[in-house]
Amino acid sequence: MSSMSLKILIVTDAWYPQVNGVVRTLADTKAELEALGHHVHMLTPEPFVTVPCPTYPEIRLSLLPGRRVSKMIDAYAPDAIHIATEGPLGLAARRYAIRHKLKFTTAYHTRFPEYVRSRFPIPLKWTYAFIRWFHKPAHAVLAPTDTVMNDLHKWRINHVAYWPRGVDLSLFTPPKNRKPNETPIFLYVGRVSVEKNLEAFLDLDLPGEVWIVGGGPAESDLRKQYPHAKFFGMKKKEELPALYQQADVFIFPSKTDTFGLVLLEGMACGLPVAAYPVTGPIDVVGQSGAGILHDDLKAAACEALKIPRDTARAHAETFSWQAATKLFEKYLIDSCNRQT
Repeated sequence: MSSMSLKILIVTDAWYPQVNGVVRTLADTKAELEALGHHVHMLTPEPFVTVPCPTYPEIRLSLLPGRRVSKMIDAYAPDAIHIATEGPLGLAARRYAIRHKLKFTTAYHTRFPEYVRSRFPIPLKWTYAFIRWFHKPAHAVLAPTDTVMNDLHKWRINHVAYWPRGVDLSLFTPPKNRKPNETPIFLYVGRVSVEKNLEAFLDLDLPGEVWIVGGGPAESDLRKQYPHAKFFGMKKKEELPALYQQADVFIFPSKTDTFGLVLLEGMACGLPVAAYPVTGPIDVVGQSGAGILHDDLKAAACEALKIPRDTARAHAETFSWQAATKLFEKYLIDSCNRQT
């Protein structure tokens, strides 16, 4: 129980039924905050009229939410406001907070400029200018790794603070009495979309089976283009441990993720990682010995087969949602609008 119980408002344009790292991060953080004795209200697209986000239809963009957002914030009267995303709800909550001279924190979950550039020929400096404008009034801009923090500083985004991620170590566990596979299984779990760079994985000539778990706009085309791969589609969180436990190496080809929660989940199940030496894997795997980071993804995958599964699990155990949420709580308390 925290010594200071807060009414916390978390504003996010990303929420269920989406399944992605942002949604899972916020859901786990909400649960941990409530365990600490806080009251948490999620302001999400659920009660709004929405339209699908171009190229990412699972994300629903709320139409003209400003007036209703203002009423909802007035009614809840939060002590602390956290704005998780830069979409319509985030913009409306930001506008309300500035108008009422309220402090708030924000988060940088997604490499949004790089995501946009992977779809449209828009210069990074344009989208980073928007990111800089959006986060400028925040009491703190929460970022998941040192690398992301340094990237934001390079783009002149200030008030950046460290907020790591965690993993549910009771759900994601190593298998008991695991039998070795006759041929290795190379697994990817995550969104199936262009920014995840899945072709870099699927084009590899690997000595074993290729498994893809997840859904997204690129799934249909990739199924046709790569008939040798086994596509499982979207799976619930509770279904993932069995897949991680069965596989031999987790392949993470993305070069745009700010963290990569699935890396932690896989390692918690004893699954070593093969990835590029980029933001996300550098901070989550690093020099831990739990994975191989290399520009040659095939070489990394084959080398990762030699890593003991208990090495991967031991590294995952250094990440906990409890520790991450205590940091998040500290930033909220620092930005508290309650009169003392």
